[in-house]
Amino acid sequence: MGFFRRKDIKCENLIAENIKTHAGGAPAVGAITAAEMGVLDGITATAAEINAAADQSAVVGTMAASTVMAALLGAYNVTTFRTGNIIKTTMYIDLTGAKSTTTELAVIGNTGACHIGQVTTAVNGVIFAGQVSCAEVPTTGADDIDLYSSTAATGAYDADASGLAGAAAIMTSGGAHAIGTVKPFTILPAANAYLYLANGEAGTVGTYDAGILIIEMWGLAA
Repeated sequence: MGFFRRKDIKCENLIAENIKTHAGGAPAVGAITAAEMGVLDGITATAAEINAAADQSAVVGTMAASTVMAALLGAYNVTTFRTGNIIKTTMYIDLTGAKSTTTELAVIGNTGACHIGQVTTAVNGVIFAGQVSCAEVPTTGADDIDLYSSTAATGAYDADASGLAGAAAIMTSGGAHAIGTVKPFTILPAANAYLYLANGEAGTVGTYDAGILIIEMWGLAA
């Protein structure tokens, strides 16, 4: 305890010595050097360097849905964060307003190109894992929904997702989505591929009035 009290007294004396009085009687505090206060002077680290040293997450970039889907969906939000060498992408897709058709594997959306974003190495990293979770049950439209990728940005509503250029079934639902279900990617999207939602079943046509899917991807930073 004596040690800390001596340090306190020394600090108090140092501050007192640096308090001076103006002619008007108002006290002014003189300069206290960094050495006196034990403060590191001349820090020049950037925010990125500090984040890296502390292993804190940093925003990498974003993704964008097609013009049709951006205007159509009830909500579309994408976040990408980098922690160390791992980039985590989270896509929030509110299906409200989108349409499904009666054809199995038909692209979900409406008239025009209906991709929900492009996967790139710069933004998402080299994808090594992914999954689709259901946060709200899809209603009115098809509730069995698959996720496809394609090298084409022009995949249109009601087109056969499996017939698009470079098509791959990233996640096959195999049944209706329910709150809490988590379905992993079985195929990883290639760099620069576009993502599409597609009917996983036939016979259900309608405009969604509910339904939230969370798509998550993990990638290695390039």
